[in-house]
Amino acid sequence: MAQTMRRNTVGSLFATDGKPHPLQDTLLGVTLALGAIAFVTAMFHNLHLLSSWTGLVGIFTGAYGQFISVTTRERFFLIVGLGASAVGFFLGMAHGGLFGGLW
Repeated sequence: MAQTMRRNTVGSLFATDGKPHPLQDTLLGVTLALGAIAFVTAMFHNLHLLSSWTGLVGIFTGAYGQFISVTTRERFFLIVGLGASAVGFFLGMAHGGLFGGLW
């Protein structure tokens, strides 16, 4: 029963290849956080500045994360964060945009 004594060699929660990916994991966490903020704040009309800017930054970090991602798990969660960022960005743009009410 040698398989029961094998150590877990996975270096990252989202890496399935057994190697650590610190940059990809950081971009993944940032994209998910920005996507959640953009999505939640997009539901409030007066928070359009926050939702549109966090959505825009989340789209860029998610796109770069997709470009350099290595594993399927990273890509899956990046797409979830990208989708939430895009919804927050577009609803923020519909409610007033990036500079709405400032000028």
